Amino acid sequence: MTCHSNRHSIDRRSLLKYSAATGALLSMGVHAPAIAQTRAIKLGYVSPQTGPLAAFAEADNFILANFREATKAGLKIGNATVPVEVVVKDSQSNPNRAAEVAKDLIVQDKIDLMLVASTPETTNPVSTQCEIEEVACISTMAPWQPWFIGRQANPAGGPPAWKDFNYTYHFFWGLEDVIAVFTNMWSQVPTNKAVGGLFPNDGDGNAWGDKVVGFPPVLEKGGYKLTDPGRYQNLTDNFSAQIGAFKSANCEIITGVVLPPDFTTFWKQALQQGFKPKVASIGKAILFPVAVEALGKDGNNLSSEVWWSPNHPFKSSLTGASAKDLAAAYQSATKKQWTQPIGFVHALLEVAVDVLKRSPDRDSKALVKTIAATNLDTVVGKVQWNGANLPPFAAKNVAKTPLVGGQWRFKDGKYDIVITDNRTAPAIPVGGKMEAIT
Repeated sequence: MTCHSNRHSIDRRSLLKYSAATGALLSMGVHAPAIAQTRAIKLGYVSPQTGPLAAFAEADNFILANFREATKAGLKIGNATVPVEVVVKDSQSNPNRAAEVAKDLIVQDKIDLMLVASTPETTNPVSTQCEIEEVACISTMAPWQPWFIGRQANPAGGPPAWKDFNYTYHFFWGLEDVIAVFTNMWSQVPTNKAVGGLFPNDGDGNAWGDKVVGFPPVLEKGGYKLTDPGRYQNLTDNFSAQIGAFKSANCEIITGVVLPPDFTTFWKQALQQGFKPKVASIGKAILFPVAVEALGKDGNNLSSEVWWSPNHPFKSSLTGASAKDLAAAYQSATKKQWTQPIGFVHALLEVAVDVLKRSPDRDSKALVKTIAATNLDTVVGKVQWNGANLPPFAAKNVAKTPLVGGQWRFKDGKYDIVITDNRTAPAIPVGGKMEAIT
């Protein structure tokens, strides 16, 4: 399936208005004359459009339609104007399927550059396939530790065992950032510092709960007492054991990295069983308005990491649109509330275009060198693989983007996320202070 499909349920007039208003075609070096007779550049894109991770891909159709509109006259590369195609595949929220469609994109569709987004269950198998097939790949929307460490042959061996990757590059934040954001938010609410951890048996859960790189050592150092009942299987329907453990330990804080449907199950069962902590900061599960809305009014004052919002002070290198413009265009075109992945899927395409325009060749080795030299201001902030704020073993393959924390507030029949802590990224403005769950 390519992004030339007619399945995009987008308000075309809103999209055209947005593209014109932001001067997309001019800023990308796209020219009106006839496209030179040259083979189209093929971008492969894998994301979880169906299954339990589908909320991560909710904005894909809008962003891809926007990109198609902006590049319909071709992309100016050197002296040629070259057509651009995006071949899109659905991982169905399944790591095996993600690897399978990645291989299809490489072998059958003969893509030039792979793009992939949304959780280690998608990014890791696709990135691994690209290393095997020696195809350049850019990934995002997974903390860097699950992406990097999760793909090591012997992560328990420590730094001497680390190997870097030759074809795969990743931009996002890390566990150190989300831990700092969460603990900064918790410090605003008086608690007994007893924390319950919800860590599933998957790439994210195993990394977040890891006793070396995850939450446990940092919480211990900060004077928190963590109750970790152990790994549970995703899509479980009974959290009584975890709830019982948290009640016994008198946990006033809950944290973890949970699939959206699983947190809905957990939270409803917790309230039914008389367990209501003062703070619940949950990764992954409550990033999206649709996930919080599933809880009715019981989602008020739940907190999470905020990777991107309309208030982020960044602009698109493709279109010149601000974060606020991009969110507004999405809401106008889809009649849905903005969602965090909008920024990162857009930025993934920004980086791809920047790389293509700078690369002397479509050969993967040339593309990889060009990716490594990226220094681009995007709608999610600067993307640069310069090793900043990273351990040496991950410096080559990872670029970090800023992270802040926020809290969902239910007002006038809908939820909005308010940024409540920006100590990790002061350029991103706060909109309020943390409040206890009541």
